[in-house]
Amino acid sequence: MCANRFLVQSGIHDDFVAALAEAMGKLRIGDGFEEGVTQSALINSDAVDKVVEHFEDAMAKGARRVCGPIPDASRGNYVQPVLLTHISTDMTLCHEETFGPLAAVIRFDTEEQAIELANDTPFGLAAYFYTRDLHRMWRVADALEAGIVGINEGLISNPMAPFGGIKESGLGREGSRHGLDEYTELKYLCMGAE
Repeated sequence: MCANRFLVQSGIHDDFVAALAEAMGKLRIGDGFEEGVTQSALINSDAVDKVVEHFEDAMAKGARRVCGPIPDASRGNYVQPVLLTHISTDMTLCHEETFGPLAAVIRFDTEEQAIELANDTPFGLAAYFYTRDLHRMWRVADALEAGIVGINEGLISNPMAPFGGIKESGLGREGSRHGLDEYTELKYLCMGAE
């Protein structure tokens, strides 16, 4: 699972964008079997087209490119990572999954605003957030509309945990003991006194 949008509080927004741009600049694109390659090709040309479409839509609606070249199909299915800021909710990348190296950073001020932005999508597989406040942890985790929530952790998938989303990201779970429920039929028995 990979984040499509990064919601970043205004107080740390600029530092976060700078650090993310620096990390993205260190990614090495190429054949995934070569030593040192950290990002390989997208699955097909349609995936490349979707990244280009989302990029062009965002730029036309006011996004700013922080780093990375303008995505195109000139390198086949290899697309360099691109970082965008000044994202608004009317952009396609806020309502469709990109499935490509296009990072969109959205600035927010309040917890309520962040939750509203996070839930403003037809998808609900996974969400991630970071906090030091124990009360905020429970409030935000409960309010997020996602089947899987990572709290102060980005690597949230493992075989022992149930995997699945809500909304258009699916129904039911796979993995863990909860995944077995998909293969069972529940029967209700109601017995009288005699």
